[in-house]
Amino acid sequence: MHKIIIDTFKSAQELISEVLNRETFLSQIEALAKQMAAVLSKKGKLIACGNGGSMCDAIHFAEELSGRFQQDRQALPGIALSDPGYLSCVANDYGWENVFARGVEAYGESGDLLLGISTSGNSLNIINAIAAAEKKNCFTAALLGKEGGKLKGLCDYEIIVPSNNTARIQEIHTIVIHLLIELIENELFASTEENPNSKLYC
Repeated sequence: MHKIIIDTFKSAQELISEVLNRETFLSQIEALAKQMAAVLSKKGKLIACGNGGSMCDAIHFAEELSGRFQQDRQALPGIALSDPGYLSCVANDYGWENVFARGVEAYGESGDLLLGISTSGNSLNIINAIAAAEKKNCFTAALLGKEGGKLKGLCDYEIIVPSNNTARIQEIHTIVIHLLIELIENELFASTEENPNSKLYC
């Protein structure tokens, strides 16, 4: 048991070291955070979706925006497509592959941003949601794993965790989500002394 614990922490540490040494990975996080902040500054909203653990990540992302992360500040419009009544209704009528696309059709507006989360990059309902977002003239982004799967190349912004281990991918996704929210707060609510480029949200 002790060896499993040590090996898990070492595996996580190695992956963190790998992404820290990938400048494109870090620059993609920064670029996506700036785009999210720009969407919010124009009174747009951020919509997130995922399956299983990735749905939990989508919920976590949305609640940190509408609630708080590190700052007491104005609530931000983040929505996770996760209501069980809605999901079961759409899945029953239109199939699970369309549960998120239908939500984007309902809530997405031009200038919003959709964040799809998929460790494999092959989730058909995420792929369909991205297509629906493009039709609504929304920005699109994805948190992915492995080689990016079928979603690779479909979004405006893509952050791909270079691992085949689902648990490690999800752990890095959580760190990325926390970074995105922290950077959004810095962009929208930091004083000009802290961030000269801050776009105060009001």
